[in-house]
Amino acid sequence: MLHEMTIASVSLDPESQSPVIVLKSLKNGQNLFIWIGALEAGSIVYALQGMAFERPLTHDLFKNFLERTAFTVKKVEICDLENNTFFARLYFESGDTEFVLDSRPSDAMALAVRFNAPIYAEESVILKSKSGTEKTEAADQSEEGKKWAEYLETLDNDDFGKYKI
Repeated sequence: MLHEMTIASVSLDPESQSPVIVLKSLKNGQNLFIWIGALEAGSIVYALQGMAFERPLTHDLFKNFLERTAFTVKKVEICDLENNTFFARLYFESGDTEFVLDSRPSDAMALAVRFNAPIYAEESVILKSKSGTEKTEAADQSEEGKKWAEYLETLDNDDFGKYKI
């Protein structure tokens, strides 16, 4: 069963100092925590805040490409959690044409925000994540990742407006 989710917050895990996105079920309020990379967290936050840049970020570039080809993101599904890794699917459509691509959840959510597309999570993923036996993506230890992590550390809950818990 699919649960429609909303992005409740994007913040740093106090223990790992890795960005974590909290999805909240619109159906029953259950939370799903997904640790993501710093670059993806920044991209999601920028889109949530409606920030525009002179030159497009990677997710903005892909959005521009999709719009040029008349495709939109119809929805995103967080569909699996195996070996500490979340899996997602992006659903695209243009007129009568539809197709699905596998994706990292962070990239899928970055595009969903840009297209105002709904985000869903399989109930089995929510249950697996609650068991405490699964973790998520490791922190990005590259110089660029560390730069984004430092930036995210300077943000507080007020920076996320309606997206805080």
